[in-house]
Amino acid sequence: MTSNPVANGVHPGATQEPPDGAGFTIAHPNEPPRVNQISATELKAMMDRGLPSELVDVRTEEERAIAKIEGSRLLNEESHDYLLSLDRNMTIVFHCHHGIRSQSAAEYFLREEGFRNLYNLRGGIDAWSQLMDPSVPRY
Repeated sequence: MTSNPVANGVHPGATQEPPDGAGFTIAHPNEPPRVNQISATELKAMMDRGLPSELVDVRTEEERAIAKIEGSRLLNEESHDYLLSLDRNMTIVFHCHHGIRSQSAAEYFLREEGFRNLYNLRGGIDAWSQLMDPSVPRY
């Protein structure tokens, strides 16, 4: 019996150069959607292009009082309800201090609410302050 490289729709993906060397991906048609990671630089470029998106801050009100990214909205009951009213293909970028809480929030909106175009700001507002806008205080 010979093996078939394409079994049940699973097949090798494009070759990639990961940080630790050469590799490849496996494409699986039934793979669930994922939360995409976005850098501060990529987010700034997206914002500069005026792409339709929502920027959601999942930190506390106290943290937001210290530092915030202009145009973001705090995730509270009102904004949660607003997000639920959006098309499930809307681009939504979540951020927190370093990117941990926002990853969890994005995964919730992916799994529980059916959104499909979600991003997590890698490094959070701290990365934003260091790389894009030094006027945003670090804490």
